[in-house]
Amino acid sequence: MIRAVLFDFGGVLAEEGFQKGLRAIAERAGADPEVIIQAGERLVYETGYVVGKASEETFWKALREETGIRLEDAAMRETILSHFVLRPSVMEWVRRLRGSGRIVGILSDQTNWLEELDQRHALFREFDRVFNSFREGKGKRDASLFEDVCTDLGLAPHEVAFVDDRVGHVQRASACGLRTIHYVSHESFESDLREVLREA
Repeated sequence: MIRAVLFDFGGVLAEEGFQKGLRAIAERAGADPEVIIQAGERLVYETGYVVGKASEETFWKALREETGIRLEDAAMRETILSHFVLRPSVMEWVRRLRGSGRIVGILSDQTNWLEELDQRHALFREFDRVFNSFREGKGKRDASLFEDVCTDLGLAPHEVAFVDDRVGHVQRASACGLRTIHYVSHESFESDLREVLREA
């Protein structure tokens, strides 16, 4: 039986605000969006910001030094946060699963921005647990995070389903024994989720 379902945030529960926000920042600055996106996604890990080992200021400083962008921190933060738009159809599944008695949680490689989004949208109250890399001290690139989460929940890996839009994260979770769903579209997500619940 699937006793818990964990959802990635950006790209599953909400639009992929980090990528979309970086693209908007690049366009505003007259820079190449692909260069800015690639730099941002790499530096958020390299600086340690995504796992709580560096400040937001450190991340923006590194991005400026590498790309030459000169926008203010607050403006860039707001651009990114505004692009994390919740997906009502996925949130409805969160409520249905929680209503069925299952544990429902967020498992996301995110920064303190996730908490800021919660303050704006009262997001966390919809979930039983929130596992955020910024607070956990490790991200989904480290497969041991999935083991830690299952231990924390008191569940065997095969009792936990995990939904993510990144293939690498899905593969690592699957290798740890979790039942995984690669989010490609809402239609495929619904079909795959029903199949996982039915098989379990």
